[in-house]
Amino acid sequence: MDKEKPKYIRDGRAPIPEKEITSKIMSKIKGKDTKPEIRFRKMLWNYGVKGYRIHWKKVPGNPDIAFPGKKIAIFVNGCFWHRHSNCKLASTPGSNTDFWEKKFAANVKRDKRNKDDLEKMGWRVIIVWECQIKKQENLENLVKSRIAPLLKSDFIRFVAEKPSKQYNSLK
Repeated sequence: MDKEKPKYIRDGRAPIPEKEITSKIMSKIKGKDTKPEIRFRKMLWNYGVKGYRIHWKKVPGNPDIAFPGKKIAIFVNGCFWHRHSNCKLASTPGSNTDFWEKKFAANVKRDKRNKDDLEKMGWRVIIVWECQIKKQENLENLVKSRIAPLLKSDFIRFVAEKPSKQYNSLK
């Protein structure tokens, strides 16, 4: 008796996986509110930085974090999905490589188009890569060096204070 392949609900975005474990892993991947994105937002919130919008739909690309009043868009990109160059996290799967190469190329093209469109509208665009913020100190340094200067007065508390114990427990 032949073992039937599991039935998959198809939306056309990915090929049918050969292994059931692949399907389980892929089904857990989210497009919004990823771990790096949440860590980044929690750190901002912990330092009293408010006034941002998440996944703001009024501008191209729906930035992960947007400061509409200051026209700052922040994208917290996963290295795998957005193809961070020279990053070990940006590997290509061994099966269905044609599909993945086309998908990744489309992602990169869309990211560039969204960035260009935002810049034409006078927005400052910051790309934060997953690998850049894996370590807590890297996350803080990145925010202090790239985000703080753009937000100026909003970061008076940020530069003066250390993160609270509450945030440290969220790592």
